Order: sequence, then C-alpha cells, then structure tokens
Amino acid sequence: MKRLSWLLASLLLSGCSSMVEMVSSVTGGGPEFKPTVLVDFEHEVQTVKLWSTNAVGDYQSVSSGLRPGLGEGMVFVADSKGRVAAIDTSTGKIIWKVELDSALGGGVGVGKELVMVGSTNGDVFALEAATGEQRWHTMVASEVLSAPAGNGDIVVVQTQDGRAIGLNDTDGEKRWQFKLDVPVLTLRGTSAPIIKGNTVIAGFANGKVYALSADSGTMIWDNRIATPQGRTELERMVDVDGQPLLVNDIVYAVSYQGRIGAMARGTGRELWYQDSSSHHGLAYGLEQVYVAESDDTVKAMRSSSGQVLWTNDQLNHRLLNGPSVASGYVSVADAEGYLHVLSQTDGRFVGRTRVDSSGVTAPMVSDGEVLYVLDDSGGVSAYKFE
Repeated sequence: MKRLSWLLASLLLSGCSSMVEMVSSVTGGGPEFKPTVLVDFEHEVQTVKLWSTNAVGDYQSVSSGLRPGLGEGMVFVADSKGRVAAIDTSTGKIIWKVELDSALGGGVGVGKELVMVGSTNGDVFALEAATGEQRWHTMVASEVLSAPAGNGDIVVVQTQDGRAIGLNDTDGEKRWQFKLDVPVLTLRGTSAPIIKGNTVIAGFANGKVYALSADSGTMIWDNRIATPQGRTELERMVDVDGQPLLVNDIVYAVSYQGRIGAMARGTGRELWYQDSSSHHGLAYGLEQVYVAESDDTVKAMRSSSGQVLWTNDQLNHRLLNGPSVASGYVSVADAEGYLHVLSQTDGRFVGRTRVDSSGVTAPMVSDGEVLYVLDDSGGVSAYKFE
C-alpha cells in the first residue's frame, strides 16, 4: 500500500508548490515518504547544455505520458493543449510547429517519414515528419495515453480500455484490433507498443506482455510478468505501463507491483525474472538493464541473467522519470527539475544539473550520445556529458 500511495503522488498530482507538498498531500507527510535530500558529491563529468528552446507549453495537467520522439534528425515534442513541434537535433532550431484541436494524452511516435500522436478523446493524428502537414486523422475507441508506433506500413496504438489497434500508415483506416479485458482498477496510462519486423510487442494492465502479428493483430505469444496478489483491487494492480525494451532480440519489461524480466522476442520464452515495481520504461547500456522503481530506487541488472549489479537509493521519493543512457552514463530527472548523472559501473553520482524548476516528468530520449529533455514548462534541452 505504501508503494501505491507513492505512485499516486507521482502520477496524479499537479499544482503543488513543492515536492514535499506534493508528497504530503497524498501520504499525510509520513517520514517514510519524504523526498531524499540531495547529497553533495565531487562532480566527475561536465554536464554540457548544447541548446535549449521553448517549443510547446506547460503540460502538467497530464501525467507522465508525453514522451518526446526522436528521428529524421529531429526531436519531436507535444503538450496537452495539442501543440506539436519538431526541433533540429543539431541546432535546437524549431523546424515546424502545429496546433491540433485535441487534448493530447500520449507521447510522440516516430514512424517512416511520419510522426503520430494520440489524444484523451481517442483521436490519432499522423503528421509528415518533414513539414508537420497532417496526413490523416482518425478516431479509436478510447483514450490514447502513450506514443503510437509505426514502421512505414502500419501504425499501432494502445488505448486505455485494453486495445491494441493497427491502422494503415497511408490513410489511418483500421486494419485490425486486439482486445483484452481490463482489470477493475489500473494505473492511468498504457504501455507504448514497439514494432520489430512483422511483430508488435506490447504490455498491458493484466501484467502480461504480448507479441502480435503486425499484419493481422493475431497473438503470437504472451508472457506473464506479474500475477495479481492481495485482497484489494489496489494490491492487485500489476500494470505493464512502461514501454518494453528490445535489445538484440530480447524483450525486457517491468510491471507495477510485480517483476522485471527478459524474454525471447521470437517465442516469448522466459529468460530471467527479478522482483521489481515500476511504471517507467527501461534503459540499456554496458550489457545492463536500468530501472527506476516505484520508490525511486535506481537499479542496474545484468542483461543476461537479471543479477542486480548495483542499487542507488539516494533519490528515493523524488518523483523520478525513467532512466536514459547517453554519453556513457545513465541519467534520471526529478520533480524539482534536477538531472542526475550516474556511473553505469556502480551507480555513483558523477554529475548533476538543474534543467528547470518546473520539474521533469516526461521520459527523456537519447541518440546514444546526446540526451533530450522536455521539462514541465515546455522547454526542450539537449545535453552531453564530458
């Protein structure tokens, strides 16, 4: 129950004047939930801001789903008011900006020459990546609270009511639908699908990861990450809310109040599992998988076995976003806007900077060398660590 209270604080609250107030308003201010005070340390790397720009507006009214997209030499960002922008990754120059007449609730997906966004009303928009011109607009059955995925042939969206829907890349016409029953109580949000070859990988609120045919939506395999346990619906929540991670034909995924695990992409065969709880996506580097857990402990696990290699609990209850790897380091950001840079080898702090006092809720994206950060006031920044 403590983990759930903390998650509610991190996902559902907005408008609080400070992190402490945010936590106290849900938890009653108990000492076990107080944000960890930041420790002093000797900086080993320089955090270099390459550029920053204000491309979209404040989106704090929406929870943590508005992940930027990366591709075509641009970083794409959106806000809850319907604004979408493309920014040159080299210069920070805004290439184009459009306003869609819908409340966007998911991140920006990048396909082949397309960017896709979904709304809390069930809209799905496909825009030309180069110009922002709208290629098509369609409606689906329920809220779209995560980034769509595309491969040049099909666009796949997940909806809050337990569906994965395949849409034609050219015109948005529905090609197929995969539907699951949704548990009585779920986290607000859905996992974002990924497409590899002819396979769609998606996590759902029932604690399972599914592989579907990109052509037909037919299930290829499923694998249970977490089994609901407990007497109350709160205790039985096991959503796979973070986007699965695919590396070298191995799928990694984590659930809330469940486990983190690895499975073979082709068959779904279980490779390893460890107890864990997170609603964030995962990151990969140095043959390690990184997770920011529900209490904001950051862990590294050996990708081949799941062995826990290091743990950093010095950011507990700071409302972290998910981890990202850039310039050879793993980074997380918090609700006070601090960007924390950790060593991949042992998890020690090697750098820190403040992005913006509004906080950083959205997941960050990386091209391997440069980290792109969307803060809660709508600013976008690019960082490199030296």
